[in-house]
Amino acid sequence: MSRLKIHENKRGFTLEGRNFFYLADTVWSAFTSITLEEWEDYLERRWVQGFNVLQINTMPQWDRCMSDVGVYPFYTEDGQKFDFTKWDEAYYERARQMCRMAVDKGFQLALVVLWLNYVPGTWGSRLVDLNVMPEEFVSTYAEKIVDVFDEFDPIYVVSGDTDFDTEEAVSYYEAALKMVCEKSPQSLKTMHIKRGYDYIPEQFLDRLDFYMYQSGHFAEGQDMAYLLAEKFYRDYPVKPIVNAEPCYEQMGYSRKMYGRFQPYDLRKAAWSGILSGACAGVTYGAHGVWNWKKTGKKANPVLGEGFDEAFPAWEAIHFPGAWDYGFIANFLEANGIEELIPAQKLLVEKSEQIRMAVTNDERYLIYVPYTTKLVIGKELNGYYGKAVDLVTGRTARVRLTPEVGETSVSMHDFKGDGLIVLERY
Repeated sequence: MSRLKIHENKRGFTLEGRNFFYLADTVWSAFTSITLEEWEDYLERRWVQGFNVLQINTMPQWDRCMSDVGVYPFYTEDGQKFDFTKWDEAYYERARQMCRMAVDKGFQLALVVLWLNYVPGTWGSRLVDLNVMPEEFVSTYAEKIVDVFDEFDPIYVVSGDTDFDTEEAVSYYEAALKMVCEKSPQSLKTMHIKRGYDYIPEQFLDRLDFYMYQSGHFAEGQDMAYLLAEKFYRDYPVKPIVNAEPCYEQMGYSRKMYGRFQPYDLRKAAWSGILSGACAGVTYGAHGVWNWKKTGKKANPVLGEGFDEAFPAWEAIHFPGAWDYGFIANFLEANGIEELIPAQKLLVEKSEQIRMAVTNDERYLIYVPYTTKLVIGKELNGYYGKAVDLVTGRTARVRLTPEVGETSVSMHDFKGDGLIVLERY
């Protein structure tokens, strides 16, 4: 039986009876691109920082950086085109070894079964149709994935970065999901969908344990971090919600637009989603880690979404934003926060970028991208306020002024983005 379970409140997870905040790192290319020595160092780094889930593609990532590891799940002459009739068992043995190392370190695995470029009728396979999988092989492949990895109690992420805009794509993912459910009924299952997408076919919903959405890497559209959280919270059957791909640190903006995401952008995406309905967890990404860039190795000819050049993995793994995400999990755990209920309507006349939620015991959390005075549409007598500087971790008192039907919250003193906490004395 899977040790990771859905919380009784249906909005989060538990692990061995304790609350579990899904704090993942994106390392899609692990099985094809990372040496075992690099993997050991990587695991230690992310464990120290507080991460507890690793998101990995079971197939070669289509827009990964090329490496000299030279292992693939199927026979290939060039590392690009695969022969789906010839398994390479050495790939799976090595992947199993990496999974064992990760699980022994304390990580949960979230393994993608079928990334979109392997599926016809998706936006990815329309760009590159080099390795579209034969439909009759989908069930066989999904069965293989369960046979190889099920002993590690993974989360099965049945789709990767996909849309469901064609009957052909839906048919492929139906075959994969059906087989995973048959072979591994006890495991948790979900689907990773494309940036800004808010549609999962109804036929899948009763077999998915939680929702993943992707606010993604478009400079214009970062409001998807909270808009998609609100959509899934409001319109879909109650399940945990995770932003499984917010903007990655130092990722170049999509479509070759000039600019890169900074730690502030990542914090904003994370907290905006968490306080808008996606309180089950969030995923970090570093540009150079997800695709495992190595100095001197050529880029993959598949450009995917047209990002700027990645940093070497050995440098990207030390980006500071990873600590900001570790802080999120530590803060929620230290304060005993199990569920966050969106409370946006209580904010009076303020930007949608400011996000607010309330706990079951009526503590209020407000994410403020820039310091400003706030008015809460509720009289909070007997409450006090504090602000957490999300850059330094410092805290400061915040003055509350209750009036008839509302409460004024003074501007906090920090110059960066902050988290305001209001709770009873």
